[in-house]
Amino acid sequence: MQPVTLSIVIPTLNEAEAIVPTLASLQSFRGQEIEIIVVDGGSTDDTLHLTRPLADRIAAARRGRASQMNAGAAIARGKVLLFLHADTQLPGGAVELIRAALSDACRSWGRFDVRIDSGNPVLWVVARMMNLRSRWTGIATGDQAIFVRRDDFERIGGFPDIPLMEDIALSRALGRLSPPACISVPVITSARRWQGHGVLRTILLMWRLRFAYSRGADPADLAMSYGYAPHDE
Repeated sequence: MQPVTLSIVIPTLNEAEAIVPTLASLQSFRGQEIEIIVVDGGSTDDTLHLTRPLADRIAAARRGRASQMNAGAAIARGKVLLFLHADTQLPGGAVELIRAALSDACRSWGRFDVRIDSGNPVLWVVARMMNLRSRWTGIATGDQAIFVRRDDFERIGGFPDIPLMEDIALSRALGRLSPPACISVPVITSARRWQGHGVLRTILLMWRLRFAYSRGADPADLAMSYGYAPHDE
């Protein structure tokens, strides 16, 4: 069996519109000691049908990004794990950038800068502020394609099993091991979240939810405010 150095884990749930461009952008990486793992949370659209020819492994897990990404990590063979949203695309030289970022043995993890796929100047500012805030705080969001050494991911127990803010919780745990490597070459993420709910409304909602989380609010309650349905629905 070919050795794997990097496992790309993508959680999906009814992502038929987004998953093909994302997986298509990863095809050049296959065969370079890299595997693509898609973990589905119960899609009822064509996500799985579209995914099969474009991924190395497909798994099912209980709905929720944290549980799905943990399930993907559990079957991954790579020494480094990269968690990628279904609507986010890596830059062409991503693998080399990750290898360079983790060339320091003391560095446990990292993330990319992000660019939002929109001509809206407000969203350019949003992405710029996300990147600056991440550098200042050492906290990464899932949109920034977090990558981590497998041993260190297992050392902290993986993603906490919460329905929202799992990326922030993971960043905090990993931050106790090392600061993140911040790659300035951006990933490109879809603008659909902002376009669907309104730019200003989405910004204010995310600020409110993150502030509430920092004050100890229950992630399950925050997930309902964000629009996530409970796991058992």
